[in-house]
Amino acid sequence: MLLLGACAAWSLITAATRGGRPEGVLLAVLAVAAGYAAGRICGALLPVVAPSAAALAGLGLAVTAPHTMTGSPLISPLGHTGATAALLALSAGAACCAAWAARSPGPRLALRLLACGIAVTAAVLGSTTGFAACAGVLLCSLAAARMRHRGLGLAGLTLGTALVTATVWAIAEDVLPAGPADSLEGQLTPHRILLWHDALGLAHDEPLLGAGPGRFGELSPTIAQTLPADDKPHSAPLQLAAEQGLIGVALVAAVFGWILYVLWRTPRPTPVVLTAGAALTALAAIAAVGNALSFTTVTAGAGLLAGMATARPLTDGVDGLGIPGRDDQWSSG
Repeated sequence: MLLLGACAAWSLITAATRGGRPEGVLLAVLAVAAGYAAGRICGALLPVVAPSAAALAGLGLAVTAPHTMTGSPLISPLGHTGATAALLALSAGAACCAAWAARSPGPRLALRLLACGIAVTAAVLGSTTGFAACAGVLLCSLAAARMRHRGLGLAGLTLGTALVTATVWAIAEDVLPAGPADSLEGQLTPHRILLWHDALGLAHDEPLLGAGPGRFGELSPTIAQTLPADDKPHSAPLQLAAEQGLIGVALVAAVFGWILYVLWRTPRPTPVVLTAGAALTALAAIAAVGNALSFTTVTAGAGLLAGMATARPLTDGVDGLGIPGRDDQWSSG
């Protein structure tokens, strides 16, 4: 709560100093806090039902969102498909967490099939990023069964997040070799790269305080010359650096690191911990190259999954569905 409070306070400080609109940051902080609190409560009371319901809700939101419809005006030029991919990745993670929490083979198999169905849905919706993220979460969840030390797995997830962020920063700085840079630019689109250049330029001009929350659209030359669907740079770390300076980036990085630390310390089974960590890492990677964190459903979903994965179940001796079960090999974590 101290870290989230610091994020909210810093957005107000930068807004008061530089001008801007901190409402978006405050709403995101509130959504994460509310989602985490709800996840801790629901995960403690219903360790299987709660993540199962969350997975179905996330899938429903992703499928019925307006920007998933063909011909939606929200798709041009960069679109909001990052939110769809993020919701699907979180939903797959919740389904896998529920499967590991279930002690009966029937519910466990059904929940794993649900996770596979979420990945198939991502492919049907045409979300390549979402399909890759869901597949990655599924593979990490299966591999977690053989992982004896969760610290190594979480360290690997942390390293992966750092590599993605560093790559985005390197592309914005134009320091990558020509071959990899050209290949990545073709996949990310030149327009997105120009937005990243603008964000990094603002960060260089105001490295400490930034330009002010919500002001990127006013100051970006690329947005001034085009008709974008939104006024975001489509990269969470670069947007934070441009609007709230390096201190804003450090605070959000600290929140992510704290979540991984709590996952490491939780008494929940290691497969549940690593599955949730994989889903949150997938979200961080998607947010690094898109605007997924601009959607309240995504930030609330991230907090909800983190809360459910760190909750201490109160239903000892039952499988979360109210059915008595036996302790299996994962009960000790």
